[in-house]
Amino acid sequence: MQVPLQITYRDIARSEALDARIREKAAKLEEFHPRITRCRVVVEQRDRHRHQGKQFSVKLDLRLPQREIAINRDHHEDVYVALREAFNAAARKLEEAAREARGDVKAHQPPPGGAEPGPEGR
Repeated sequence: MQVPLQITYRDIARSEALDARIREKAAKLEEFHPRITRCRVVVEQRDRHRHQGKQFSVKLDLRLPQREIAINRDHHEDVYVALREAFNAAARKLEEAAREARGDVKAHQPPPGGAEPGPEGR
């Protein structure tokens, strides 16, 4: 990564073990796309579901040349599961971005001149 990893905790105490896991998973993302220029991770405890116990949310903000990827929908009762799910989603998005950059993804061209007329228009 060209810029250091930024980790933010909201409503949760900082943990060395969690920091280490985040750093490990962020380093693994470079296998999917080597040109990550920024990686921000926000880990927060959500209190919307008080009757279900604690809910943790992990948000990722990745910056690539010409593209930005945001992952912000993953939450779970176990902070490590939420972390895994968020980084898995980010890996899928990075893989897709790398395929597009290599030209492995076909771009569908619209038909020239618009849509063809139906049988009643002929």
